[in-house]
Amino acid sequence: MTRITQQLGAGPTLSFEFSAPRDQVGVDRLRQTLALLSRHHPQFMSVTYGAGGTTRGPTRDWVRTIRREFRVEAMPHLTCVSHTREEVAGIIEEYRADGIENILALRGDLPQGVEAASQAFDTAAELTAFIRERTDWDIGVAAHPEGHPLAVSREADLVHQSRKLSTADFALTQFFYRAEFYEAFVSELCSRGVDTPVIPGLMPPTNVAGIERMSALNNSEFPTDLRKRLSAAESAAERRQIGVDVAVSLGRQLLELGAPGLHIYTMNYARAASEVATALGWPIS
Repeated sequence: MTRITQQLGAGPTLSFEFSAPRDQVGVDRLRQTLALLSRHHPQFMSVTYGAGGTTRGPTRDWVRTIRREFRVEAMPHLTCVSHTREEVAGIIEEYRADGIENILALRGDLPQGVEAASQAFDTAAELTAFIRERTDWDIGVAAHPEGHPLAVSREADLVHQSRKLSTADFALTQFFYRAEFYEAFVSELCSRGVDTPVIPGLMPPTNVAGIERMSALNNSEFPTDLRKRLSAAESAAERRQIGVDVAVSLGRQLLELGAPGLHIYTMNYARAASEVATALGWPIS
């Protein structure tokens, strides 16, 4: 398997993101999704880590499945919310035993209604430093081109994100729908001396309620014209086509701006993600 920084050095990368399913129906759907999307030969796939570490075990299981059964490099997410240093160190050792060399370090969130417990790290940068003390892995972090939802100001947010990205080998962004957000964000990082590769995240907008909810959580704009187009669609097929077209157009703009790759959020469904990948130059084979 290959490190993500090596893959980025060979040209634009394609990657997909999944979450651990919660029931057998979800398991069956994810296996079907992986079977199809692996045929696009992505450079890597990532698996999320539930709020407060609620999918710790399943995340590791699916990372193993992706690597062993589908022969694609897999990157686990790791959050530090509600974990002690000993627990995080144990997780790192588990992944080391699995041969993992890429990880996404996140602060993370607590499950809704759960109060914060004692934890060893307050930021992703602290978690990144802890991982580096124990491994020589490639470490990614999250980036927020439109600003972190908890930021007190734009300037304070840029200072924080610049510091965080300077500790990492690469970053994956939250989804957004205007290429100028990415262009401005990367320019701001460069002006602060940060040249960490930033891989933009694409979310094909196929569900109005879902995008509205996630946009509110992530402090991401859901453009009015896009919302109107999706709301006026007369079928799920029409909404999916709109979502695919929007993601493809945005992906092309981002690659033209020099994005080092594209990371597609799948929500564990294959069709829209596959159509976007194919249109952007990564067909099934």
